[in-house]
Amino acid sequence: MLQKPMPKKPTTKLYLNPIKDEVSGKTDFEKLRKMSDADIDARRDNDPNLPDIDWASANIERVDPVIKQAVSIRLDSDVIDFFKEGGRGYQTRINKVLRSYMDHQKEAG
Repeated sequence: MLQKPMPKKPTTKLYLNPIKDEVSGKTDFEKLRKMSDADIDARRDNDPNLPDIDWASANIERVDPVIKQAVSIRLDSDVIDFFKEGGRGYQTRINKVLRSYMDHQKEAG
């Protein structure tokens, strides 16, 4: 008997106000390394986008990572184009479609 996967709870990702390089827009890790802990704490405390979280009452669960395996498969070019039209992450979307098919087949027996 297959167990249905538990529905995923909505997840909120929090991004601290990163130190950005003016030109590239990427995190400036050198500048971040030079900051003191007090500077980082002050930056965090002044971030209006960072909500207050009561970690004592937070529902924290362990999530085991899924091991990915690199493979080479041949797919029709229009299939690849379709998924690429959605932008970055097309391989992840293909994986989700395949996982959905696999789960459906398992449920069907």
